[in-house]
Amino acid sequence: MPPAKDEGRAALTAAIGCYTIWGLLPLYMHALGAAGVSPLEITAERTVWALLWAAGLVLLARKGEELRRVLGEPRTLGLLLASAMLIGVNWLIYVIAVNSGRTLEASLGYYINPLMNMAAGALFFRERIDRFGMAAIALAAVGVAVQTAAVGHPPLLSLGLAVSFCGYGLIRKQVRADAQTGLLVEAAILALPALAYVVWLQRQGVGHFGAGTWTTVLLLCAGPLTVAPLALFSWAARRLPLVWLGFIQFIAPTLQFFVGVAAGEAFTPTRAAAFAFIWIGAAVFAFGAWRRTRRLA
Repeated sequence: MPPAKDEGRAALTAAIGCYTIWGLLPLYMHALGAAGVSPLEITAERTVWALLWAAGLVLLARKGEELRRVLGEPRTLGLLLASAMLIGVNWLIYVIAVNSGRTLEASLGYYINPLMNMAAGALFFRERIDRFGMAAIALAAVGVAVQTAAVGHPPLLSLGLAVSFCGYGLIRKQVRADAQTGLLVEAAILALPALAYVVWLQRQGVGHFGAGTWTTVLLLCAGPLTVAPLALFSWAARRLPLVWLGFIQFIAPTLQFFVGVAAGEAFTPTRAAAFAFIWIGAAVFAFGAWRRTRRLA
């Protein structure tokens, strides 16, 4: 088999692996929640261990020169400060959603996210939206409206996840740093308050690191579970057509959806209708991306 074909298959496997990890992450959060770890402590521990793993990844990829360049550019550091704040908020909202029995709302947020990215691209970067894109965004908007009717208020957790991750993507699009180096700097920015909070919890005797073998192992896994999917994504994104990533990215919210249903979260007919609109919008989005790729081929 030709090397290019081998690499393409490996990249596809990496992308599927990345989104599968993200899709099954609620199971990990449930395990930590069952052990009594609060969402804020989970997020803090995740940040601290992600810093160590991100540093290891930068060393492994020999990105020292890139890191020095980034640290010497005030504008780049300012953008990474903003992106760090947004990804920290995104992580916290996600853990709160999952561990409060609202994984379906988290799933909805990540279905909405690529459609919101498309709208943001048109608004901030004057990217053109074709009729399929407009239809996908309209269907997503109807889905959000139906979800609002289903729960009696706007799906704030879903929108919070979508908006924070969309904002994160918009900022990272303007950052002159690769994925590994950017993540290391973001984790370093968040790590100081995160570490201070973890140390405070431990000194108060209410921290969970070291409180039990199983819980400690789970907390140690926060680093690789944060960094490994990003590394897989970064490697795959450079080798796969964007339309393939457009299809594959829906693996994560779909798995989150099934985890939420399996956990017994309420899935009423009205909520099912909301998801139906979102799913149709995602399908239209993917079909439009496929047509654009075929036209350029």
